[in-house]
Amino acid sequence: MRIIPRMSNALLQRLTHKHQSLRNFRYYDILVHIFVVVLLISNLVGSKICAIGPFRISGAQLLFPITYIFGDVFTEVYGYSGSRRAIWIGFFASGLLALMGLVTVHIPPAPDWPNQRAFEIVFNFVPRMVAASLIAFWCGEFANSYTLARMKLLTDGRWLWTRTVGSTVVGQAVDTTIVMFLAFGGTLGTKSILVLIGSGYLGKVLYEVLATPLTYLVVNFLKRSEGVDVYDMHTDFNPFSKEKPGETGVAVLSGSAANAATAD
Repeated sequence: MRIIPRMSNALLQRLTHKHQSLRNFRYYDILVHIFVVVLLISNLVGSKICAIGPFRISGAQLLFPITYIFGDVFTEVYGYSGSRRAIWIGFFASGLLALMGLVTVHIPPAPDWPNQRAFEIVFNFVPRMVAASLIAFWCGEFANSYTLARMKLLTDGRWLWTRTVGSTVVGQAVDTTIVMFLAFGGTLGTKSILVLIGSGYLGKVLYEVLATPLTYLVVNFLKRSEGVDVYDMHTDFNPFSKEKPGETGVAVLSGSAANAATAD
């Protein structure tokens, strides 16, 4: 019986292993922490429907697109390996949140505690929605990271906006389509699901476009501060791969070279 926990622990260590190339950066770990916190908060606030003028959006739509901006930053500055590790940590953290929410909801409340119903509304995650959101997040984030890494090679590191917007166009299409069909397939008609996909997708892409100036500021600051700009020339893009030494081409920048690399 102890074999399964050992296998699970080995898999977790493999997928969240920090490659040697990530260990000397000042900001990478704190960015991963912020990324995971934003992801978990978006899961918690997602059940509320907000009214903004004539529009109706879920609470998650206010925060979740930020995770794709983080994905762009990780891939652009630290390379696919940096993004891969962050995505896996976020995936496992979201799964743990959902599991603990279900377990805690079903533990009998104290007789004098009056908030069980409110607690259930927030934390009683529907298993189908959990599975749909986790699968969609995993597929969408990896599609986003892969697209940006490839486009960076094609553009020779120029025109950052084409990569941030282009990767979001691909990643959010994958994410939104998967989550809507898995969550509502069989309960809503295809036309209704396509409307949900279209409205959610357009909103998320617009979010990314509007955030482009901020993305530029963050990416340029990190490249100068960390003194690095990663090009995934020899990267194994398998999401389950443990990166090998020398797999990623890394250009270390300093001084005027750093300024030149970030002036796109």
